[in-house]
Amino acid sequence: MIIDGKKIAEELRFKLKKEIDQLPTNLSKPGLTVILIGDHPASQIYVRNKEKFAKEVGINSKLLKFEETITEQDLIQEIHKLNDDSTVHGILVQLPLPSHIDSGKIISEINPAKDVDGFHPNNVGNLSSGNDALVPCTPYGCYLLLKKVIPNLSGLNAVIIGRSNINGKPMAQLLLKENCTVTITHSKTKNLKDLCLTADILVASVGNPQMVKADWVKKDCVIIDVGINRLEDNGTKRIVGDVDFENVKDLVKAITPVPGGVGPMTISCLLNNTIKAYKKINSI
Repeated sequence: MIIDGKKIAEELRFKLKKEIDQLPTNLSKPGLTVILIGDHPASQIYVRNKEKFAKEVGINSKLLKFEETITEQDLIQEIHKLNDDSTVHGILVQLPLPSHIDSGKIISEINPAKDVDGFHPNNVGNLSSGNDALVPCTPYGCYLLLKKVIPNLSGLNAVIIGRSNINGKPMAQLLLKENCTVTITHSKTKNLKDLCLTADILVASVGNPQMVKADWVKKDCVIIDVGINRLEDNGTKRIVGDVDFENVKDLVKAITPVPGGVGPMTISCLLNNTIKAYKKINSI
């Protein structure tokens, strides 16, 4: 089974649009503001897609664009203005930031109630404690894709390749909450192949093209491939995941393709977080 991330993301956006249509008419619509600094090409494409899909579901989307030379203090002041703006329910600072700006410091200045990326220490702490939190969008998207294939994850062995704050660690917390037995692996892990062979769920999120081979997986495994790697063969550019998709897809229970798997879910989950933040701020 190929897990169709585009279709599932579209279904989620349809559900969110219905939610927004049913919100009290005396309140403003949910508002999402994205801060983009500089001219990073991938970031610009990603931000355009966020704006497009936000508009599609009925979220008021706004882009604040600044030169790469903006100071850290000026950026913090802009974030404080958004924190105080009652029409803004979600704030997202597009990463990566210029080298002279500390991204950790910037994220910590966002009101955690409006932190729709789920990176603020308060949200990270709440997620790891099992409390209600705004969950980072990529792992939450992975989680929703998994639940489409396996509604009950309890008792399954989950192996995560990658330990980033953006995906690996929050993914582990989500799966622990579902009563999975979770192993986090990384570049220093010994016997990585042997660990992957124990996985009922394998989440590949390491940024190493086609690292997971056919003899790394068992037949009933469900694979979520988060990797986005750009390869060039004889002048032809293509995007591949962290899993050797063509040689693995017929061996396992289900797998996400790259592209078209996790990627579309990330933006839909951002919109979901914006509506969740809106409801909590307005006590709905």
